[in-house]
Amino acid sequence: MASTNDLKNGLVLNIDGGLWTVVKFQHVKPGKGGAFVRTTLKHVLSGKVVDKTFNAGVKVDTATVDKRTYQFLYVDGDDFIFMDTDTYDQIPVSKETVGDGSKYLLPEAEATIGMHEGVPLYVELPTSVVLEVTYTEPGLQGDRSSAGTKPATVETGAEVAVPLFLTTGEKIKVDTRDGSYLGRA
Repeated sequence: MASTNDLKNGLVLNIDGGLWTVVKFQHVKPGKGGAFVRTTLKHVLSGKVVDKTFNAGVKVDTATVDKRTYQFLYVDGDDFIFMDTDTYDQIPVSKETVGDGSKYLLPEAEATIGMHEGVPLYVELPTSVVLEVTYTEPGLQGDRSSAGTKPATVETGAEVAVPLFLTTGEKIKVDTRDGSYLGRA
C-alpha cells in the first residue's frame, strides 16, 4: 500500500482487480476544498487509458512488477520464447503480449519483460534497432517539393518508409515505438 503522495510515473497500481500503470499525475490544491491527485492510468494488459482522480493522502494498492532482461530466442507457434540472461530459464510470451514489437525482434535481441506473479505483462524493446533492408525499389529522382520516401522491407518482415537513396542490403536504424526510419547504421 502506498499513499497518493507516493505516486510517480511508471508505478503499477492494483485497482478493482486490474493492473494499471501511472502514465501521468498531477497534485492539485484548489482554492476551495481539499487537495487531490489527478492521474492518467493505462491498463497493463489491454492498453486502455483512463483518467482517475484520487483525494490527497488516500491509500492505493500497488502491485509488484519484476522487470528483468531477457534474450529473444525463437518463435514457437503463437509464443515467443525468451531466456532469462541471469538464470537461463526459458519462458513463453504470447503474441498478444509482445504486440507490435514482434516486427522488430531478431534472434538474440535483448528485451525487458515485466512480470507480475510469474505472468508476463509486457515486453519493452530498446528504443531503436539496427535492421538490414532486404528489399526496396530503386529510388527515382524527380521533380518534387519535398524529400521523397519509399517502402522498404527489413529482415524481420516489417515495412519501413525510407529515403529514396537507400538500397537493398544496407543497414538502417529503426525506432521500435513507431516504426520510423532514424538513419543509416
